[in-house]
Amino acid sequence: MIAQELLRLEGIEKRFGEVEVLRGLDLFVNAGEFITLLGSSGCGKTTTLRIIAGLEQADRGRVFLAGEDVTDREPNKRDVNMVFQNYALFPHMNVEMNISYSLRLKRRPRGEIKKAVGDALELVQLSGYERRMPHELSGGQRQRVAVARALVNRPKVLLLDEPLGALDLQLRRQMQVELKGLQKQLGITFIYITHDQEEALDMSDRIAVMRSGLFEQIGSAAEVYDYPKTSFVARFVGNANILTGTLVSRRPGGAGKEILTFEHPAGRGGVAVSSGGPADGQGIAVAVRSEYLDLQPAEEGGLAGLEARITGKSFAGGQLRITAALRGGGEVTASRHGIDSQLKIGQAVRVGWPPDRAVVVDAEIPHG
Repeated sequence: MIAQELLRLEGIEKRFGEVEVLRGLDLFVNAGEFITLLGSSGCGKTTTLRIIAGLEQADRGRVFLAGEDVTDREPNKRDVNMVFQNYALFPHMNVEMNISYSLRLKRRPRGEIKKAVGDALELVQLSGYERRMPHELSGGQRQRVAVARALVNRPKVLLLDEPLGALDLQLRRQMQVELKGLQKQLGITFIYITHDQEEALDMSDRIAVMRSGLFEQIGSAAEVYDYPKTSFVARFVGNANILTGTLVSRRPGGAGKEILTFEHPAGRGGVAVSSGGPADGQGIAVAVRSEYLDLQPAEEGGLAGLEARITGKSFAGGQLRITAALRGGGEVTASRHGIDSQLKIGQAVRVGWPPDRAVVVDAEIPHG
């Protein structure tokens, strides 16, 4: 099936006083897609969402929805709804009144409203809660009501601004599964905001990594994780190790790839590339995920790589994390499933990795 574009942002710029919040954003979103804007606080995620919703006006640029320019259209005249982190339920209205609010404003027939509310509650698994007041609901139930209220009009696009941020970890994970299943069931386009990289990787068809009002990289979860384009993306999504050095040689690697060898103060490392890359003698930055690092005692020999010394071991979330200080400066982190490791604090090791598990990235350049 050919993807059909539903939403497009072209050259979106926004300032608040002297602060440049958005710096020329371009984005397209396909119908039925779940796309996540991922970034730290202050990077411009919420402002982008509010401009799509019509709650903020861009200083420059255009917003297109279903092929129509809606840049200057009022929020209630865009086929878009928004779910907020703080639920934004009316405290003096029960669940039914909260969900039906927009339908009552449109003076829809009473029977139509009742059916729409019932359908929306069924979708979020809250049938029978019509008469409950918001203060009588748990946090997860209030968030379900907020989602039902946003879905009752079946908008073309649902905007979700960190909707699970106020929930505890277990409920958050449960709601992640429910939201993703709901999105697939309805086929509505979701644009989701989070600063949680695991949440973005678990839920999204595509991820747009934001930094300082710009998109650093847009791609599928696999593309962003396995093939980050910049050192910022590599560190922010998955906490990769960034190694820099000077390219010293290249050789054929099979399957149409080359293996580049670079000189680092702690030794030599390799990275597989499809084509191109820097010329010999030029600087190179390489990202390697912690799970792909191999640490072997230096006295055993046999492993080419970087010289290092173990500085720390910690266990969390089912994984053992081992940190090692590189000769000449810098540190790397390796991760393993399980809690045991024969490596000792202070032990000298060699650090290696498969070249095809490394990727060349752009060196980090601060954004203004």
